[in-house]
Amino acid sequence: MSLIRRRKQNETSRPTRSDPSSIDKEDDNKKKIPAKDQNAEEIALKKLRKWSCIDSCCWLIGSICVTWWFLLFLYNAIPASFNQYVTEAITGPVPDPPGVKLKKEGLTVKHPVVFVPGIVTGGLELWEGHQCAEGLFRKRLWGGTFGEVYKRPLCWVEHMSLDNETGLDPSGIRVRPVSGLVAADYFAPGYFVWAVLIANLARIGYEEKTMYMAAYDWRISFQNTEVRDQTLSRIKSNIELMVATNGGNKAVIIPHSMGVLYFLHFMKWVEAPAPMGGGGGPDWCAKHIKTVMNIGGPFFGVPKAVGGLFSAEAKDIAVIRATAPGFLDNDIFRLQTLQHVMRMTRTWDSTMSMIPKGGDTIWGGLDWSPEEGYTPSKRKQRNNDTQVANEDDSEVVASQRKHVNFGRIISFGKDIAEAPSSQIDMIDFRGAVKGNSVANNTCRDVWTEYHEMGYEGIKAVAEYKAYTAESILDLLHFVAPKLMARGSAHFSYGIADNLDDPKYRHYKYWSNPLETTLPNAPDMEIFSMYGVGIPTERAYVYKLTPSADCYIPFQIDTSADDDDTPLKDGVYAVDGDETVPVLSAGFMCAKGWRGKTRFNPSGIRTYLREYEHSPPANLLEGRGTQSGAHVDIMGNFQLIEDIIRVAAGARGEDLGGDQVHSDIFKMSEKINLQL
Repeated sequence: MSLIRRRKQNETSRPTRSDPSSIDKEDDNKKKIPAKDQNAEEIALKKLRKWSCIDSCCWLIGSICVTWWFLLFLYNAIPASFNQYVTEAITGPVPDPPGVKLKKEGLTVKHPVVFVPGIVTGGLELWEGHQCAEGLFRKRLWGGTFGEVYKRPLCWVEHMSLDNETGLDPSGIRVRPVSGLVAADYFAPGYFVWAVLIANLARIGYEEKTMYMAAYDWRISFQNTEVRDQTLSRIKSNIELMVATNGGNKAVIIPHSMGVLYFLHFMKWVEAPAPMGGGGGPDWCAKHIKTVMNIGGPFFGVPKAVGGLFSAEAKDIAVIRATAPGFLDNDIFRLQTLQHVMRMTRTWDSTMSMIPKGGDTIWGGLDWSPEEGYTPSKRKQRNNDTQVANEDDSEVVASQRKHVNFGRIISFGKDIAEAPSSQIDMIDFRGAVKGNSVANNTCRDVWTEYHEMGYEGIKAVAEYKAYTAESILDLLHFVAPKLMARGSAHFSYGIADNLDDPKYRHYKYWSNPLETTLPNAPDMEIFSMYGVGIPTERAYVYKLTPSADCYIPFQIDTSADDDDTPLKDGVYAVDGDETVPVLSAGFMCAKGWRGKTRFNPSGIRTYLREYEHSPPANLLEGRGTQSGAHVDIMGNFQLIEDIIRVAAGARGEDLGGDQVHSDIFKMSEKINLQL
């Protein structure tokens, strides 16, 4: 402090700089101060500056916290109707929620309702864990607040992963699905999944005795949910109980996303003889199910699953990876984010149910695809009487200025994606010799199977250049043999030549609509309900990443863009709901199951209900009441109204039959499938 006082005295007694003689006096004064005291003075000043910086940071953080808590207080203090009041002031009167509207019409409870959630959206909780998970008994590891992801990320990854050999629980770990409607009403606080639909059903009288959430562990293969948890048996028993206690009224089943494939598997399982099946007999579905209303069903899988398994990417992740490659790819803070994500998700056998099915017959080859020549814009609604669109209807179809090879799900380079197949020199990768590109065992902690391939194996994959739906399977077998070995035991991706062949009685075929038949239930109805009007991932342009230890050698080339085609950030997009292309969601109800076909021998009635995406009008509207996005569609008022009407007794014809906005019928015509 004496040094500081001395400095202040010097400053007050210091002459002005404008006087030349004063400068000389100042220099003389400096010379009189010992060098030791000058150094001490400088150190003291630096300390003052340092504390001043910390002080400023503290004030900044404090201001942010105070502002946040003040805004939170205001949010909780304002009336619940404030959002509605402001929205009505901007956009006019808000329509009644579907439940309120239909209650005024006199609709009441009739058919029990069963919800079948999809991948990711169902909550999972811990029942047994390792020491790092101490204190987390029956706490959610998935869904809810995701607090443990931030507190102990590597411990969380360890407990969310399954055994890489069996696809079941690792030793000493038990993670199980949350039960009840709370299992999937909200994915995270404020982010609804089934909550809006449940609330609207409750408005016409539904409650837990007439609603059932068929929660299951969405990580494991469909048949293993029965082996480990007897989930399929529980679904069977609950549906039987609900039908029996509701006057014999059959159940309305509402699966979403991967839950569509899961329930397709269930319908074969429940009628198949034990021990592989549930032993319900060939008429179980006819006795217990009125309608299956599939929402966003990936019947043929999704190309998005290929990107996830191949490089742990989707479009948004690819952009982040390209923008900040060191953060996701390299050993920053020893997290290796993408590698750990890949290690975890490649133990989830359910992801393999989403690999594209039907090969090139469904998805197209190197030079053609069902979506060829069309863009997801300029549509007009068509009904049941106009299934085949007019070829000259310019409002329905807009020709692209450039040919797009959507059938090439993976292309190494934009030039390969655009070149005619005759100009592509494809070197077969299947016989390539693999090696080990890592000299030590450090990669065992972030196992991805890529470090076992070596440079030659990676190079061979890139030199094949272009992959269609059929060669994608060979590619995944090459880069992830352990994953695909498990997957091949539980799932199949082909098209059946003869459905009477005894081999199709095996459960691995039951979730593939092209290798199984619908139940013998002519009075049952099946809906495909999905959003349209949103660019949806269909094909990818890839490149090799720089070599490094424990790295993922392939990544989407986000520099690949083209204004003349739907190519943006290395991703080709088609019409869909942002996750499932129209082709996958709509074909079976548009053609594969329509009428009596070999996949639908009893002639179950099928309907298409498409919902054109309309984003929210303002921020106060949340995720929108007319959204067609894959999850947000669960809050779409029109979809909810359709579901409630069917639950209250209506049939497909009462809803007006088909409601189509896309070109699904034209796409279906291009697919040469024996029916």
